[in-house]
Amino acid sequence: MTEGVRTELYLLIAGALLLASIVGSKASGRLGVPSLLLFLGVGMLAGSDGPGGIQFFNFQLAQTIGTVALAFILFRGGLDTPWREVRPVLKSGLSLATLGVLVTTALMGLFVHLVLQVPWLNSLLLGAVVSSTDASAVFTVFKERRLGLQGKITPLLELESGFNDPMAVFLTLGLTSLIVDPTLSGWSIVPLFLKQMLLGGVVGYGLGRASLWAINRLSLQFEGLYSVMTIALALIVFGAASVLGGSGFLAVYIAGLVLGNADFIHKRSLIQFHDGFSWLMQIGMFLTLGLLVNPHELLPTAGLALACALFLVFVARPVAVYLGLSLSSLPLQDRSMVAWVGLRGAIPIVLATFPLLAGVPNANVLFNVVFFIVVTSVLLQGTTLSLVARLLGVREDLPEPTAYPLSYLPTGYDRTKMVEVEVGFGCRADGHRIVDLNLPQGALVILVHRAGQFLIPRGATRLVCGDSVLVLADGGDLRQVRQILGQPEGVPAGLEAGAPG
Repeated sequence: MTEGVRTELYLLIAGALLLASIVGSKASGRLGVPSLLLFLGVGMLAGSDGPGGIQFFNFQLAQTIGTVALAFILFRGGLDTPWREVRPVLKSGLSLATLGVLVTTALMGLFVHLVLQVPWLNSLLLGAVVSSTDASAVFTVFKERRLGLQGKITPLLELESGFNDPMAVFLTLGLTSLIVDPTLSGWSIVPLFLKQMLLGGVVGYGLGRASLWAINRLSLQFEGLYSVMTIALALIVFGAASVLGGSGFLAVYIAGLVLGNADFIHKRSLIQFHDGFSWLMQIGMFLTLGLLVNPHELLPTAGLALACALFLVFVARPVAVYLGLSLSSLPLQDRSMVAWVGLRGAIPIVLATFPLLAGVPNANVLFNVVFFIVVTSVLLQGTTLSLVARLLGVREDLPEPTAYPLSYLPTGYDRTKMVEVEVGFGCRADGHRIVDLNLPQGALVILVHRAGQFLIPRGATRLVCGDSVLVLADGGDLRQVRQILGQPEGVPAGLEAGAPG
């Protein structure tokens, strides 16, 4: 087979696998199975033990693909995380991302050492690899299920899943180093942790602000170049933090958080682009990880892996959450829901490749056990999230976003926004004409959405409770508009129609 034909065959196979994964994601909703599990299944079917018969054993390449994919998934997660919602749960989220990961690692290590008679460091290494919830799994399952959760549960879970990966990476690398080089002291890795967290946070925030400035100040000739620019900026943030010795994962998430909570040119189209791009990263990552696994190698470790998975789901994760939230004011049912949403996904499988490449003894067994744990977690927890939320009484319906027949493109040089504000019951605007509301002169009412219809507003138009009003104004005037329309300051403003397009 010539080189050109081989390249074309590879492209054909890649396209077929991507298409099969997309079709599988559509079927996942009907089957009640998270699409991430189907992506893994497609990869396994295409692998050496499946009908595809593809021989793929390049753990280094799989690790690289997984690292790059996770960086963009975390960047997209940051873009989509509203700071006003996560700020009240910042302390709780950081506690789960640090103390929660440590407790999970310790409990899993204790269980594996005492019950399965595995050496201490190797037991703790397994605990570290599976210690963090997976951002891609959490974000994806929530979107697929359109799962709305009451109170602060959703922002807490999103913040935890974005912040706890750096801790798991640090513990995995540190324990791997201690196993490979027994002369090292356990305390020697503590300065490494502090350096990674500090530099990751500083670089992420600093380059996030610099990225915001660059996007708004560089007038590119073609709109499509802005998408390429944000890819480049995300790579620079991740690479710069990693080269300096910080956590690239933490840096890229914080940079996305900074950008997502600011106004910049083409914001809506760029967020939509990164939504599709993160799906490509997820599919590619899970397909690659699925190709690595040989199902016949999972059978000898199935009993061991199942015991670890059940202990993680029913003991280690709940204990870690209850301890991590011991000082929180969250109700018990909210904490219980957080404990159940301990989805493991791609990050543990990617982390399991580090011991393999470092030459840790029996690392292949660890990889197979971790893979089994991930499949069990996604299958058990991912398919029951809606049921558990209903049983705990914490589920709520997500409002359908209004599709407005217009878009707004801010220049990035001013503070003007276009937002949707709902008329509250009994507020000043309820039952009154727009002309009588004394709205700020700088505020412009553009459209009124009522009972599925769009009304062109006039001064004589009467607003009623439940109307969604599209308003264009700057930040100061918007605060007054929200007070008049019955939405006090501090309450989320709902859909931002001003996410630029």
